[in-house]
Amino acid sequence: MATITSPTYDPKTTAENLANTYVAAGKAILDRQTAAAKATATALTTLGSALSTFQSTLTSLASGTSSVTSTKAAFSNTAVGNGTASANAQAGNYSFFVKQLATAGQYGYAIPDNITGAAGTMRIALGSASTGGPNYIDVDLSAANTDGVAALSAKELAAAINAAPGNQSRVTASVMTINQQTRLVLTSTATGEANEVTGIDTSSLGNSGLEAALDDSNKTLMTKAKDAIVVAGGKAGTEIQQASNTFSVVDGVKFTITQAQGANDADVTLTVGPDNNGTAANVQKFVDAYNTLQGVIKTLTAAGDHSLTSATGTAITSDDAAFYNDSGLLNLRDRLNGLLRDATGGQSLVNYGIAATKDGTLALDTNRLNKAIAANPEGLDKLLGRAGVGVDSGVLGGMNKLTTLWTNTAGGQISQRRDQNNKQQTDLTARQSTIQTQFDNAYKRYLAQFTALQQLQSSMTSTSNMFTAMFSSNSGS
Repeated sequence: MATITSPTYDPKTTAENLANTYVAAGKAILDRQTAAAKATATALTTLGSALSTFQSTLTSLASGTSSVTSTKAAFSNTAVGNGTASANAQAGNYSFFVKQLATAGQYGYAIPDNITGAAGTMRIALGSASTGGPNYIDVDLSAANTDGVAALSAKELAAAINAAPGNQSRVTASVMTINQQTRLVLTSTATGEANEVTGIDTSSLGNSGLEAALDDSNKTLMTKAKDAIVVAGGKAGTEIQQASNTFSVVDGVKFTITQAQGANDADVTLTVGPDNNGTAANVQKFVDAYNTLQGVIKTLTAAGDHSLTSATGTAITSDDAAFYNDSGLLNLRDRLNGLLRDATGGQSLVNYGIAATKDGTLALDTNRLNKAIAANPEGLDKLLGRAGVGVDSGVLGGMNKLTTLWTNTAGGQISQRRDQNNKQQTDLTARQSTIQTQFDNAYKRYLAQFTALQQLQSSMTSTSNMFTAMFSSNSGS
């Protein structure tokens, strides 16, 4: 009698394979859509960051208070001082004599190690009546003792002064040890006589030991506070005295003095005029920012590899970029490119050495730029304009407005597309859950069927083996 044989298989593995086959088509479509949605989310983040960076560059180059054309202010003797000039500073030469630098005052108070007892409030005076002051800093010492030792130390006094609400970093308190003597050192943060520590009112301290230590007779001058003195027009000119070493006496110009001159030194000349290197650097920033943005757009709209690689026509294909053939982004690219060709007063960017190369990027010819500025100093700023809310004009303003349509958080293209993509991802997540449910149900169904089939085959095999044994020619019955 023939022996019944049955295939050997695992019901779980078989059920899993069949369940995967059951949902394979729908899952493949869903996986592709999910991957595309994730790629879109990443691309939107990349694009948003690139556009925001581009806008930041535009507004930093030329806003309501700056322009692409740079102006510089420089001293004939750079050791004496340095200066900066704003875009509206007028060219000119100015003579000065630096008579005195401003300094910050510093005083020390010898503090004994055995000051005990409660302490109230002390008042530090800054400046004097002659300097328009004084101003006061009230320091509460009631909780100054923090180390558990009965005596109030100079270190604890310094900490209380620095932490006083009214100080606001106007005075820095520190501790020095000079010839085995501990000193509380008070240093004015700002320079000038008006910011000098002129005394300490101890009438509300209620601690005789501390009152004696902080008395004016116990004060040591370490650095005298001085105002800066500059003579406009040279030595025989008009003195300008102020607390700071930075002056704003020339419209649109700030200069900081760094060294006082000797009585026999010659006057210094502050020259305000065009800064060709600075202007070229600003234009190069624009060129670099534009090229970087266009590079990002090119990457996000790139086509995948669809080339055939064998005689049978098998294609190895890399995916298209997230915004491949995206009309909106391609339109942005083309409109930005179009703004480069805009002309003002018969002049375009090409006239100032900014031209497109074969690969579509921009390049700067500094020699041509300098010649164009020399021939028409105001032309570059009129052409490029300014970027920023309420001041958009020229090429920069046009580009800023255009990119704002994308970066605006209230209804901009990036925001709208991100909302749409988020909704799609939520829907895809729900559909993934449905696919999982379909898989689970199919798996359970197949598992039950093939488990029952396995049991049936096992029973039939047992029965067959029994009959075989019964009717075998070798049977003894």
